[in-house]
Amino acid sequence: MKFDLLLKNADLVFPGEGVYTGSIGVLDGKIAAILESNTLSHARKVVDCTDLWVLPGLIDPHTHIGFGAGEKDFATESRSAAIGGVTGLLSFHRSGDLDQSTGPWRKSGEEQSIIDFGFHFGVTSRKHVENLKKTANRFGVTSIKVYLMYKGATGAAKGFTEVDDALLYQALVEGSKIRNGVVGVHCENVEVIPFFREPLIAAGRDDLDAWDAQSPGFLEAENVFRVGYFAKKAECPVNIVHMSSAESLEIVRFLRSVSGPPIHVETCAHYLSLSKNGKIGALGKVNPPLRSQKDIDALWEGVRSGEISTIGSDHVPRKRITKGPDIWQASAGFPGLATLLPVLIEEGWHKRGISIETLAATTSRNVAELYSIEKRGRIVVGYDASFAIVDPDAIVTIDPAKLESHSDYSPFEGNSLRGKVTHTILRGQIIAQNGSICPDTGVVGQYMFRNP
Repeated sequence: MKFDLLLKNADLVFPGEGVYTGSIGVLDGKIAAILESNTLSHARKVVDCTDLWVLPGLIDPHTHIGFGAGEKDFATESRSAAIGGVTGLLSFHRSGDLDQSTGPWRKSGEEQSIIDFGFHFGVTSRKHVENLKKTANRFGVTSIKVYLMYKGATGAAKGFTEVDDALLYQALVEGSKIRNGVVGVHCENVEVIPFFREPLIAAGRDDLDAWDAQSPGFLEAENVFRVGYFAKKAECPVNIVHMSSAESLEIVRFLRSVSGPPIHVETCAHYLSLSKNGKIGALGKVNPPLRSQKDIDALWEGVRSGEISTIGSDHVPRKRITKGPDIWQASAGFPGLATLLPVLIEEGWHKRGISIETLAATTSRNVAELYSIEKRGRIVVGYDASFAIVDPDAIVTIDPAKLESHSDYSPFEGNSLRGKVTHTILRGQIIAQNGSICPDTGVVGQYMFRNP
């Protein structure tokens, strides 16, 4: 057989299974063959992958496209993703009328994105929930998100007046009716936050640690319990998104000890690497907040054990100027698509000895399985030939100017991380190489319509 592309003599990373030396033959954008090393094969293009890992291309399950330059984010952020080995992303889409807005938003992505993309629906009103099943089926969306941080005055300040426990429960009931559906929830008890925040402001606190102090980890954990308990009653699978605290993971362990629907857990690269005691100041403001080293270590053990099944970036492509003038007025969130994989390899594989196949599962196979993304996330004949090729020992120094994002900073800027992405391949086409987008890359991304 003559292939379009041959990835030769690689360390093939099979998510959740192991690493085996071999080659991959690609034909018509699909994995056509998995071969023994040094098998004689003909291909139009050969990439020598000796001493390199070949992983399934990452699927980032947690991004916020549109929060930087609006619809233009599809162009810049997909390029930033490609530099980091990310070949697919899921972004949260919110609007007053999801049925009207999703089509045009999808069209913007199809016209600009160089990687695959899909959506989660942000549920903030009764109207969203009442139309959920119809809208989900129309646009191939199996996942929604409820924002408990937008309850009460906090939500009203952003125009959300219907977020409460009744909306949460209603969303769980309706979410259970979507085939293979899952309801993600931002867990943070904002009603208690003023009790902690007001004395901090009065004391003149303006440090990153203060952001954690105004919303301590137990406020997340309390909401995790509520969500898990409601989900049990509604018989709906849930996903605790961007988990940040050790106590929250303990609550999930307790909830899983009794029968009920699945409780999935996602965390993010920054909760596995950055602490509230770091020196990045307001650049590190995010919701939920960065926590302590104890929390970081506990979350890593959750990754190691499989209790945490997916890891995302929570990518928000705003500019540095929005991160001030103090911790209280700075915008929340920061970019992370391009740095997701190097951070996980540095902090997980190099520093903690967590296997690369475990890390690959959290960024590809498990994401595809949870969100019903077909033919992606694994190295299997017939699947899309989308890969990240990585030199695990090569060093990449994070320079925001080279990351292609609308954002002009990174919480990891200046850091040297082991785990350099040498090639990013989407359906057999090399779209990025050695930190740069290939000049002949066009708009090759596809919308991931999920119809399980």
